[in-house]
Amino acid sequence: MRSSQVAERTEVRLARLRIAVITAAIITLLMVVVGLVADAVMTRAQNDQVRRELRYGAARGDLSSPPVCTWLYAAGATPLANAPDGFPVRADLDRVRRTDEAVERVVHRNGTVYLARTEARADGNVVQAVFDLRFQLADRRHLWYALGVAELVGLVAAAVTGAVLGRLSVAPLAEALARQRRFVTDASHELRTPVTQVYTRAQVLSRQARAARLPAEHRDGLARLVGSVGRLGAVLDDLLLSASLAADPARPAERVPVDLTALARSVVAEEAERIRDGGLTVTVGGARRSLFVGGVESALRRAVGELLSNAISHTPAGGRVEVTLTGSGSAVELTVSDTGPGFDPAEAERLFERFHRAGDGGRYGLGLALLREVVTGHGGTVTAAGRPGRGARFTIRLPECAAPPERIPAAPVTAGHV
Repeated sequence: MRSSQVAERTEVRLARLRIAVITAAIITLLMVVVGLVADAVMTRAQNDQVRRELRYGAARGDLSSPPVCTWLYAAGATPLANAPDGFPVRADLDRVRRTDEAVERVVHRNGTVYLARTEARADGNVVQAVFDLRFQLADRRHLWYALGVAELVGLVAAAVTGAVLGRLSVAPLAEALARQRRFVTDASHELRTPVTQVYTRAQVLSRQARAARLPAEHRDGLARLVGSVGRLGAVLDDLLLSASLAADPARPAERVPVDLTALARSVVAEEAERIRDGGLTVTVGGARRSLFVGGVESALRRAVGELLSNAISHTPAGGRVEVTLTGSGSAVELTVSDTGPGFDPAEAERLFERFHRAGDGGRYGLGLALLREVVTGHGGTVTAAGRPGRGARFTIRLPECAAPPERIPAAPVTAGHV
């Protein structure tokens, strides 16, 4: 999988390529059709002309001075000195004498093609006229040669034309995508401050309501308001991170070795209150050493936090969430598995679509889609596996990197739980 920006650029390039290919194919097809029509018209015209001359020669031609490219054979007549070998066709002469019906056939002799017509004249003499088709066949070959050259030139011209048309026609799409990203970034920035202020004020009012012992319905209403504004702030944060990743995913200058083991423990600690309120057990295990990956710590923290938050949200009270880290020297795997309701395996890939609505009615919003953008922006992959009623398992795989040189080796990390 690729980051959003790479995917958009790839789609734009593919759109240009499709337009270029379609344009070239249409022009090529038209030229082929024109060539076939020209060949058919030329062949028919030649055949009609040859047959007219052949019939005239067989019926009225002078035996001693036949038309050009034609030879006449009859009983008692001496063939011309340049007459082709293998003629006349005796079987046709005998057949016409028996049936008095004209016979016309194509004969392949001497490396060329002849058209032979045998018929009985009004005076009873049976005459066979033979026409050499080599010049007509040569004209057809020259026609196809010229069409082939024109086809190659036309194909090059069509490819260039298609490329130009593709660039001109797709340019508005690329500009629209860029404007969309700018709008999301600008809108998110403009909304972030007032939403943060509203969220802070709502929290203060909620605490004051509890201290003043206001009626339960008022306290519950303020609590719901705090939750709603908090979720709105989380969506804005997601949009901002997604826009920044699309604009410049995980810039190399910002990449540093990140201890994924310590980061995972820190994320679990941040969710301690939710874990306790939900009556869950969360463990962190696997590798007994620090595992480093190169990347942006804030983005990776958001990705791991999304996986853990997703597992906590879908695991009922008394359930268990396991965070496991393993390293192979070339890659680091972080797996978050839970004992929640799971999901249909057919939806595993669609879970990472923005605002995907699962078959059970659950909606996943931007979180998992943003998670994939972060992971792919760091050169990694993320997969999901699960079965209905048997929980879910999400696995992030990232390239492992060396620890920072100035770092003092940490004490061995042991499995723990919250």
